[in-house]
Amino acid sequence: MNMTTQDSRWTRALGVYANPRVRAMLFLGFSSGLPFALVLTTLSAWLRQSGINRATIGTFSLVGLAYSLKYFWAPIVDRLPIPILGRLGRRRSWMLLAQACIVIGLVMMATTNPTSDVARMAMLAVFTAFASSTQDIAVDAYRIEAAEEKDQGGMAAAYQIGYQVALICAGAGALTAAAGYGWTTAYLIMAVCAFVGIFTTFAIAEPSARIDRATLPPEPLVERFEQYAAQWPEAPRKLVAWLVGAVICPFADFFQRKGLKIGLPILLLIITFRFNYTTMGVAANPFYIDMGFTLKEIALVSKVYGVIMTMVGAVLAGVLVRRIGLLRTMLFGLVMLSVANLLYAHMAATKPTLAWLATIVSADNLANGIAGTSFIAYMSSLTSARYTATQYALFGTLWSLPAKSLASQWGKIVNAWGYPVFFTYTAAIAIPAMCLLLWMLWRERRGETTGVDAAEPGAR
Repeated sequence: MNMTTQDSRWTRALGVYANPRVRAMLFLGFSSGLPFALVLTTLSAWLRQSGINRATIGTFSLVGLAYSLKYFWAPIVDRLPIPILGRLGRRRSWMLLAQACIVIGLVMMATTNPTSDVARMAMLAVFTAFASSTQDIAVDAYRIEAAEEKDQGGMAAAYQIGYQVALICAGAGALTAAAGYGWTTAYLIMAVCAFVGIFTTFAIAEPSARIDRATLPPEPLVERFEQYAAQWPEAPRKLVAWLVGAVICPFADFFQRKGLKIGLPILLLIITFRFNYTTMGVAANPFYIDMGFTLKEIALVSKVYGVIMTMVGAVLAGVLVRRIGLLRTMLFGLVMLSVANLLYAHMAATKPTLAWLATIVSADNLANGIAGTSFIAYMSSLTSARYTATQYALFGTLWSLPAKSLASQWGKIVNAWGYPVFFTYTAAIAIPAMCLLLWMLWRERRGETTGVDAAEPGAR
């Protein structure tokens, strides 16, 4: 293959970013990323600086379960219209409702003192996280429905870039504002920034549904249930039938399409892929503070420079997915993340410098940009047009619920064993996902299915 042909292929791979819908995902990614940081990582810094102990902060990470459990209300977002707002379309109306609740939640968090009322802060964080996860359900469905399968890598990359810009805003921006004006002002500023999502929702067009539900035949499971419950009163029979179609059928559909032999390993990969990054991520800000770095230093290195490196990784992932395929890109990113975790372990055992912190944060965030973006594209490729939002939310529940449950124990591990052992542990828990990816790549080399619906250009 000559150099001209290689250059042409890379140019075509980069061309995904010329798609207007791909560019629109930058703003929706920002809207999703802003509240996520403010109820988790940035909030942990506020709590730590307010004198809240590490074990309590670790428990606060359970707020993230709102993102993990969204599968259970995703069918409502996927199927039920909102009165009046429904005129905007199914996806946009749910986005707008969730975004309004996010603004309200951030304003109320800004006016709460965690030192004197930590329980109120926890409830407000849960409320904001619930609204944020609801927005994510609608945004994920929009992202999958608004572009063709071949452009999903670019859509995921643009989403990640916008998400990381939001992390700069909600991370470095909030920390800098808190250092200069206090946490109340910082969170009020973030509430204003959340209006970006509202403006974007009004600006974009509702995607064309890939399937018209009104023309679809009933799901076989629903038909069987209605035959079984034919003697039930009409109201409860219809309610349970709706629940079967909305909650159980998306799960059953996945195994009907993939089969048990490949379906179960796919779900295991989804469950284990983000173990290491999620566990390390919730500990990052308290670790930096415990290592003696100031809020401004953390804001500069971790929340600005590091996030820029994540965006670089996201752009690179969008290209790599087109050139070498999803599975190879995921494996490459995951290995890089584990190496970065081992570097953190070394840093924790030595006297850290700002330059050393910047080096490790660069490696960590570049790896996360690659791994996270390819993972989003991978899960998107597994969804059915009939259950877009619900199935993607199911995958989100499967990876985030176990990962966040593990992450909630970070404070106890550090208290018992120290940071070096903790970061070695976060590197080791990536091994199961690596083994699953290697197994799938082995199947691919043998010409057997790996469950990826989209073609993987350059994979062979």
